Amino acid sequence: MAQDDLQKHLDNAMYGTPLLKPDEQRKYMGTFRERCYLTMTIEQMKKTEDKANFLKELAQHPDATVLLNGAMAIDLQSAYIKLINERQTKFTVVNDFVENTPDALGLVLTATKAVNEEIIDIEQKYPKQTSTEATEQPKKGFWHKLFH
Repeated sequence: MAQDDLQKHLDNAMYGTPLLKPDEQRKYMGTFRERCYLTMTIEQMKKTEDKANFLKELAQHPDATVLLNGAMAIDLQSAYIKLINERQTKFTVVNDFVENTPDALGLVLTATKAVNEEIIDIEQKYPKQTSTEATEQPKKGFWHKLFH
């Protein structure tokens, strides 16, 4: 028994403590899926509407921490750091297990404990109104006013 404990201790000292759910932690920049309020890909971070929705979500969770992808373009990263600092929110730039591709996660809004949000992708959480819905509303209002 003592030999196994010694080997485990030496392995931890040489390689670090083994990660729990390592693939999940790599995907969510070092945190677990159940701690995420919101995620944004690098491509989504460039969209004005998604940025506005991120700020709404940030206002709802003042105790949250923002994880930023350290591999993304510095101008995009700087713009978000400025927004985050203006709202006095904690953030961390993550450089491990990240890449600069449009579909890579660029931002994760996370809690310190499990929050179990069902939907965390920004465009699924804040769906865009389709153009057909927007055009139907005025027609319905016009006919309703005309005949009622």
